[in-house]
Amino acid sequence: MQLRLISWFFITLNFMEYIGSHHASRVRRQGRMHPNVSQGCQGGCATCSDYNGCLSCKPRLFFVLERIGMKQIGVCLSSCPSGYYGTRYPDINKCAKCKADCDTCFTRNFCTKCKSGFYLYSGKCLEKCPDGLEANNHTMECTSIVHCEASEWSPWSPCTKKGKTCGFKRGNEVRVREIVQHPSARGNPCPATSESRKCIVQRKRCQKEGKGKKNREEKRKKSNKDESKETRQESKGRAARRQNREQRENNNKTQPKKRKAPNKEENLAPVDTAH
Repeated sequence: MQLRLISWFFITLNFMEYIGSHHASRVRRQGRMHPNVSQGCQGGCATCSDYNGCLSCKPRLFFVLERIGMKQIGVCLSSCPSGYYGTRYPDINKCAKCKADCDTCFTRNFCTKCKSGFYLYSGKCLEKCPDGLEANNHTMECTSIVHCEASEWSPWSPCTKKGKTCGFKRGNEVRVREIVQHPSARGNPCPATSESRKCIVQRKRCQKEGKGKKNREEKRKKSNKDESKETRQESKGRAARRQNREQRENNNKTQPKKRKAPNKEENLAPVDTAH
């Protein structure tokens, strides 16, 4: 009985020594891995190391490893960078990588933006869009094919010819419609938005004189021209009358001299008859 108690005593003592040595070796190993673990870290870190950066983050921040050269540094961010998505756990929030063809993602299997050369469709990145869809090179997504849509035709316009509605019997009338939906790259093209047809109307004369500012100006210019023409004619008439008056005056001055010569002959004639 005593031997049994003594053997149990040594077994218990050896077990306690083993536990103590294992705990001491684990502490020494942690000290070698993180020789400068600190509780007063900057940049959102809860615990950090001079060699490995952040080891844990403050609440609501995401822990992510950034590669710098040959080593990785832990950082704490408010949101995950491009190419990563966030996962929250009770003890830590981590940023996990998206798929290789995905630029941003909500989960690993649901992409929200693809890398260059891929088109997004239902959370997946595809090199070619499925049948019935087309690739949109602006949004880099697979979208539905959109066909052109036009409105109803407008009523036919009045019959015209060379922009006039009078002075003819045969002319043309037109109607138009608008494009309400432009097509996509692979959609059906748009139809014509206008068409014309020949028309026959009863001929009516166009009014020569119209109303308006333009017509008043034309009339005023015409009256000014007429007045200037009359003025020129009156000036010519006055000049002609003055020239005629001067010519008559000159003629009157020369006529008395011609009358005196025959009077002298008449006065001399009776003298010769008396002898």
